[in-house]
Amino acid sequence: MKKILPVALAAFAMMPTSSMAEEKNDSLVFTTVIENPVTNIKNQNNSGTCWSYSSLAFLESEAIKKNPSLKEDLDLCESFLVSKTYVDRADRNIRTHGDASFSQGGSFYDAIFCMKNYGLIPEGIMPYPVTAYGDSLFNFSSFFPPMEAYVTAISKSEAKKINPAWKKTMQNMVDNYFGECPTQFEYKGKTYTPQSFVKDYLKLDPNDYVSITSYTHQPFYESFILEIQDNWRWASSYNLPLDEFMRVMEESIKNGWTFAWGADVSEDGFNRRGSKNQCVATVPDVKATAGVGSDQSRWIGEKAGAKISENDGAGEKTITQEMRQEGYDNWTTTDDHGMQIYGLAKDQNGKEYFMMKNSWGNYGPYKGFWYVSKPFVAYKTMNIVINKNAVPKDIRKKLGI
Repeated sequence: MKKILPVALAAFAMMPTSSMAEEKNDSLVFTTVIENPVTNIKNQNNSGTCWSYSSLAFLESEAIKKNPSLKEDLDLCESFLVSKTYVDRADRNIRTHGDASFSQGGSFYDAIFCMKNYGLIPEGIMPYPVTAYGDSLFNFSSFFPPMEAYVTAISKSEAKKINPAWKKTMQNMVDNYFGECPTQFEYKGKTYTPQSFVKDYLKLDPNDYVSITSYTHQPFYESFILEIQDNWRWASSYNLPLDEFMRVMEESIKNGWTFAWGADVSEDGFNRRGSKNQCVATVPDVKATAGVGSDQSRWIGEKAGAKISENDGAGEKTITQEMRQEGYDNWTTTDDHGMQIYGLAKDQNGKEYFMMKNSWGNYGPYKGFWYVSKPFVAYKTMNIVINKNAVPKDIRKKLGI
């Protein structure tokens, strides 16, 4: 998940309210069916860290569900997670002589791995980011390229032995931007380590979380390593038929759970709609048009010749298992973006949409939130990470979890 946004937006926004959900924008009017608690909108800005923002948004909701005394202003620290992940990812890249990719992107499992092995911390303990760079939000344009070049130089070196001091230099590069990761800190009058913060304050268990997907090139009801570059930790996902995959997502929301959602957003239907830039994702049943759907096109306007029907929310393609597989096999479905799904809504025609929390700041008529049609979710979801207890019992039994 590695999309990078070129424009800085406001960092925080209020949660959506029922009045917002019912606001009319162009042709669609949305009414909330169910809305599970989420925290405030954040802004990944000019960085490929959607995986960090979305996975922590999901874990924030998990902590609130686990411990209702926590408030929705809970804010976990992306800098800690990104710092730990980049050093680990550089190590994997060097040990594989560059065959394992090193990039700004990552996967939801990076957050689960960090929670299990390093812990988590709240925002405010580390700088956001180090002020010496002059950034109030993540801006990797100057930070990441030199670090990437350094890792590449070592992994592709012809030296017969790698000096282990490389990791200290790498750590210094990361610390110079994010600040040093604390081993102990004070929070709300108590002292925690990152590990004890997860256990005693968030009350989360990293063993509760599973990744689920739906593809036919691997057996159903078994797990496999999803073949995408940002799955560099080689984490496994359980494989379900599409109908059961959709059932997991829908029933989890209806039963009070949220999930981290990885999807392809470089599609015609993932678009600003109409004069008010209505943030809705659909699979319009029209001939595809070139150049629509990239992050850049959404911020600076669609490319010349691109056209999306104003009524595309009404008529959508019927998604099949074969269509999903074809998109994955021919690389038209790609590992673009990490988000959080937290609710269900209906438009004025009774059609249901998933409610999605994004990490692009206070953008659009819904202040950073989107509505995503069920056909879009069925077609373009790469994988989800979800609490295993949110999976229907009969499906859990089939998966052996």
